[in-house]
Amino acid sequence: MKRTITVAWLLLMLVYHVSRAGTPFYSQTKDGVIVYTDPSFTGTSNIVRLYVVTDEIIRVVAAPGKELSPAQHLMVVNANRPLPEWKLLTSNDAVTLKTKKLTVVVKLKTGTVTFLDANGEKILAEKSTGGRTFSPAVFDGQPYYQLTQQFEGAGDDAWYGLGQHQDGVYNYKGQQVTFFQNNTEVAIPFLISPKNYGILWDNYSLTTAGDIRPLHPLSALQLFSKNGEAGWLTATYANDVRKPQELAATRAESAIDMEFLGDSKVMLPQVFTPATGIASWEGSLASHVPGLHQLRFTFGGTLKVWLNGKLALEHWRKAWNPAPALLPVNFEKGQKIPVRIEWIPESPESYLSLKWQSPLTEAEQRCVGFSSEAGRQVDYYFVHGGNMDEVIAGYRGLTGKAPIVPKWAMGFWQSRERYKTQEEILSTVDQFRKKNIPLDNIVLDWSYWKEAAWGSQEFDPARFPSPDSMIDVLHKKYHTQIMISVWPKFYKDIPAYHEFDKKGWLYKRNIADEQRDWIGKGYVSTFYDAFNEDARKGFWDLIHQKLYTKGIDAWWMDASEPDVLSNVSPGKRKLQMTPTALGPAAEYLNAYPLQNAKGIYEGQRGTDPDKRVFLLTRSGFGGSQRYAAAIWSGDIGATWRDMQTQIVAGINFSLSGLPYWTMDIGGFVVPAKFEKPDAASLEEWRELNTRWTQFGAFVPLFRSHGQFPYREIFNTAPDDHPAYESFLYYDQLRYRLLPYTYSLAGAAYHDHYTIMRGLVMDFAKDTAVRNIGDQFMFGPSLLVNPVYHYKQRSREVYLPAGQGWYDVYTGARHAGGRRITADAPYGRMPLFVKEGSIIPVGPALQYTSEKPADTITLFVYTGKNAAFRLYEDDGATYNYEKGQFTIIPVDYNENTKMLTIGDRKGTYDSMLQQRTFRVVRVGAASPRPLDPDAKADHEVRYEGKQLTIKI
Repeated sequence: MKRTITVAWLLLMLVYHVSRAGTPFYSQTKDGVIVYTDPSFTGTSNIVRLYVVTDEIIRVVAAPGKELSPAQHLMVVNANRPLPEWKLLTSNDAVTLKTKKLTVVVKLKTGTVTFLDANGEKILAEKSTGGRTFSPAVFDGQPYYQLTQQFEGAGDDAWYGLGQHQDGVYNYKGQQVTFFQNNTEVAIPFLISPKNYGILWDNYSLTTAGDIRPLHPLSALQLFSKNGEAGWLTATYANDVRKPQELAATRAESAIDMEFLGDSKVMLPQVFTPATGIASWEGSLASHVPGLHQLRFTFGGTLKVWLNGKLALEHWRKAWNPAPALLPVNFEKGQKIPVRIEWIPESPESYLSLKWQSPLTEAEQRCVGFSSEAGRQVDYYFVHGGNMDEVIAGYRGLTGKAPIVPKWAMGFWQSRERYKTQEEILSTVDQFRKKNIPLDNIVLDWSYWKEAAWGSQEFDPARFPSPDSMIDVLHKKYHTQIMISVWPKFYKDIPAYHEFDKKGWLYKRNIADEQRDWIGKGYVSTFYDAFNEDARKGFWDLIHQKLYTKGIDAWWMDASEPDVLSNVSPGKRKLQMTPTALGPAAEYLNAYPLQNAKGIYEGQRGTDPDKRVFLLTRSGFGGSQRYAAAIWSGDIGATWRDMQTQIVAGINFSLSGLPYWTMDIGGFVVPAKFEKPDAASLEEWRELNTRWTQFGAFVPLFRSHGQFPYREIFNTAPDDHPAYESFLYYDQLRYRLLPYTYSLAGAAYHDHYTIMRGLVMDFAKDTAVRNIGDQFMFGPSLLVNPVYHYKQRSREVYLPAGQGWYDVYTGARHAGGRRITADAPYGRMPLFVKEGSIIPVGPALQYTSEKPADTITLFVYTGKNAAFRLYEDDGATYNYEKGQFTIIPVDYNENTKMLTIGDRKGTYDSMLQQRTFRVVRVGAASPRPLDPDAKADHEVRYEGKQLTIKI
């Protein structure tokens, strides 16, 4: 015993003396290794720790000094998973940690980490020089670091995910993303590569990802006025947009920096009237650095930019809700590019800023990184897999599984901003039922309360005299669910405010500032602190008592960024949220929507454990999926450009690991030409909604919403209009595809599946898809190609290589690996089925629970082997978590032409004991449209036992 103690003491002293000498050393732990780097090399003594999470997930934590801080994990959950086998190898300059699937090398001097696969091939490495930095920072009197971590990938790498953004960028290689929760912008700190790895950045503060170099102000370019003077652009201001030649002011300006609320009041000339006026900046731009520069605008109103006399950018966004716009410009060294920037603000408080980024070197183009404002240490997870699905499965293993949505959520939802009375709700649903338009959910947006009672969660009895009865009628007569808007917002002096205030559950800065909102005369308000566990419980108790007991089915969680005051700077948002129950707002800035969702999810599951929780929230964060939260893309514009942007926004959001995404079909905020349209604008409005509905029918959640004009199809177009016909076709098709879509929902939980799929997920070997962000897969079989230009009647479609593709409407087969010009008549969007697919189609329905799928038609697209797993459960409870669900495997063998419907696996109480399967064979020589009512080639009775059919 004495000898053992002596040896241990000698080893301890050896470590002590080695560290005192400044030599790097390491210490093996039960779950990884700690490396203490050489302070003479790095300038500070750093600690780097690796944690083995699974064979393919490694956590990396690094900090200055020799100690790590205990971490408050909001995003990552403790799964209590068994520790895999691993081993540690050492050399003079590195330690190497090996699992069955990964090799991770840490340089002893620098602490730089490199990730390799099991064969020793490099996957990704931390940047060796300047890749990890710590700059001291202080928030609320507490010490932090501004953290950066950069990685070097292969030259042909690509990066996706990072949440939902409105910049229209698909592949974020060489691009910058800011993590700051805002209306239409959702921060998810997860990046994924088609080389089958991901990085989960465990930090909640204001963060830049991708190209993390700071943006430059306009003045950092060479500027020349309209007359050629160096140093500025010529700015002109006119107070009547119809008379731009009648100038109110002309100035020399070298900055356009009105990005946040209040900036325009300081920056614009006092003689300018932005509500009616027009401003412009004219001259030339030049750069001594040749190459591709990124101009990044933030704007409200109408923005136009001409370069070299050609219109290069034209966008509109409602002034109160600014949007980003990117404009890449190639500069030759010293070249002057004539520029004209024209801005119609449309409001007294509007937005316009211009910043830019310089070209990347070839080495910089291989780098991607994260830079966070506040943290105790660098903390990230490297997630590897055999494909991108496995990488996303790793993300969900860390942050939580996505519960299966209630079955009704896979149907159609109708909403508008807003139904003002009980009668409007009931009459709208009545029209759907009378016209036989399938519908499952009606949404009651904000302001169902009395004007001065925001946060009461109480119906205004003058407009909703009997909400309990209204909900009962919706359920029993119309078989329709109701979702209701709940904000984390409280008007000062209502009873709920006083109750929360008394318990210290509210952010008080907005109250101290006496900041009024936009309702009526304006009311002072604030938000509750979702980081306070008791406050979350209190918020649930409030909406439970006031709303859930009346029969509410689902929650629409608006302004969950938190949008205490719209369009403020990050600094202002932090002031509004200070202090949080967990600490400085700077540290927890982006995690508010996660905690807000947590309170309602846990509250409802605790109150009513048998009913599935469903949340639709305007913002989310890593891990939001575990709280049954779907995200929608916020108050986007009703324009063709906004529709196009939603395609890539939805794909990248899904690649961020969260499976349920949706958008306002038709766009939320509406240009003036559509508010009171003439005949031409009315037809454009109808076509915009038609094309958007075609797209929206193939995203995870299918819903229409927006400001006036009313969004119901019978208010958009008459019954004999092609817009109406197209809507009805796709709505009915969505319901016929319910066996397919609900099986995808089941796979999202049981197999961590992704429903809306970037082409890189399924065709990673086809490099042509790396930058295609306007097409996607809906499940394993359907290639979706939205049409997003007015009067477009065809569009170019890329058919990925490796298989043929069948036209859904004709059954005609096309070869893969090429671009085609696909027909896109008014009523149809190009839609293709992958060769080697099985698509189950159910009965016609008016709502998802109308009748069981006792007859399913299996469309078998031949040419390759095919498989589908038909998933079913009760559609409403959490019994699937207890194993109460069924899977019917369906397989097709191309060589034998045999279709096998396998033994049913599993059981649940309301399971169909038998059903009819109809089989339709589609082949190159036998094209068939996807017509659910077409005559079948075969029909069999299935009772849960295997059947084999020659087709």
